[in-house]
Amino acid sequence: MNFNGKHICVTGASSGIGLVAARMLVERGARVSLIARRKDKLDEGSAELGDKAAGFAADVGDKAALEAALDAAADHFGPIEGLFANAGLTGGFTPFTAFDPEVFAETVKVNLTSVFWAAQKVIPAMIEAGKGSILVTGSMGSKRGMAMNPAYVASKHGVLGLTRAIAVEMAPHGIRANCIIPGFIVTEALDRIPEEQKGKIEARVPQRRMGSCEELAEVACFLLSDAASHVTGQDWAVDGGVLESIEV
Repeated sequence: MNFNGKHICVTGASSGIGLVAARMLVERGARVSLIARRKDKLDEGSAELGDKAAGFAADVGDKAALEAALDAAADHFGPIEGLFANAGLTGGFTPFTAFDPEVFAETVKVNLTSVFWAAQKVIPAMIEAGKGSILVTGSMGSKRGMAMNPAYVASKHGVLGLTRAIAVEMAPHGIRANCIIPGFIVTEALDRIPEEQKGKIEARVPQRRMGSCEELAEVACFLLSDAASHVTGQDWAVDGGVLESIEV
């Protein structure tokens, strides 16, 4: 998986899966644009990665800001050849009948609509080049229902459908689109939960452990790379077997 100077853009890149994937991409020869809301964390992460990386602060839920960041990235490193649309919100956990409509709308905007905006922005240059790769972070919620989180589940189901739609339409142009499905991955959010709760989560994973950001990023790099040149329209789980078990 040598990226040979290709320009890859990663959203949600200031920490966790996005930052680890960005680091791995740089190590494998890519020039990487990092997009995230938290400018301080973004600057810290991009500085750590050196001159093959650059950060562009933007809230992906703001169309104008997202498009401006993508334009700035293209101005800096050239046309975007790979997009890892990783930014997202959890949406919170509230019973369905009490779920805040504003939270629902914001979660769908960030998790789904922003991916549409980003893909629509970068695809014309990919069509012109006759190649490109789009990878979207889905969720086990893209494949299963989950109680008390209708916004997240709806948005993650939607983003899988969007990925498949892009894959089918763009395949003749040499553009691939895939959806990566994280299981229980150790991130900042999971680090904050009590040890007892972590144990309960691990017990639900057939491998009896949570995954690491590095394990997820390895698959992300593969799907973004030419090594996956005949892989498109797929959802690829990195979940230790959770989705193949009886219940999530």
